[in-house]
Amino acid sequence: MKTDVLHAVRLARLDLTLVARNTTVMFNVLLLPLLMAWMFTQTQGGTDIAGVSGELFVLTGVPGLMLGFAVFINLVNSFTARREELVLKRLRGGQPSGPAVLGGAALGALALFLGQVVLLAIWMHRTDGVLPANVPLLLVAAALGVALFGLLAAAFSGITPNAELAQITVLPVILVMMIGAPVAYPADALPGPLGVVSNLLPVTPVVEIMRTGFLGADHISGSGEALSMAGQWVAALPSLGILVAWIAVAALLARWLFRWEPRHG
Repeated sequence: MKTDVLHAVRLARLDLTLVARNTTVMFNVLLLPLLMAWMFTQTQGGTDIAGVSGELFVLTGVPGLMLGFAVFINLVNSFTARREELVLKRLRGGQPSGPAVLGGAALGALALFLGQVVLLAIWMHRTDGVLPANVPLLLVAAALGVALFGLLAAAFSGITPNAELAQITVLPVILVMMIGAPVAYPADALPGPLGVVSNLLPVTPVVEIMRTGFLGADHISGSGEALSMAGQWVAALPSLGILVAWIAVAALLARWLFRWEPRHG
């Protein structure tokens, strides 16, 4: 167990080094979500949503988009390319176990995601003077969100023929997340079927929990009521349960679809 953890940490450090050396990946994974956050905030100037400014509401929802880029797209590309180059096969045949290989990728993605969340927190503090109200809740939501989208990435890499087609494979998921995730509006405020879809998306509980943790108010039921630290955890329990259920589904999909060796035929 200890050896697997050490291997996962080493692989995560290697992943982060490779990302830092690739300017295209750095832009897509780190900067593009922040650029999209700025674009979303420009549509909410002067409005209040659920008791907070529109800009602040959007910024606290942007982690949902970041999961799509820093975790999902990044890992689908990484898993697919490494599978086709036989890297995954060699890693699995060496000292790291399968869980250590996947865990190392997830740890690297978690580090990237947390780095983006820190940048968001600085942005919010400079524009609205807001500091995160419940850091432990943010960390739990971040870890569960990365685990979920890491497993989904592993599953989607299994149905992606090669690295060149990875961008096409992930496109439907990213479009649904951009349109349906409650980034600029609460899920219940979206019209008709779109609101139903938004509530069913795996990214929605992550966004709602992180928004509650950032602002210290109930943005899960949508009331915006200020909550104590304990009250925030209680309010987040149903969404945490939904996340755990989604993780179980994603784990089954990953076990069924993920491939260690190149696809044939």
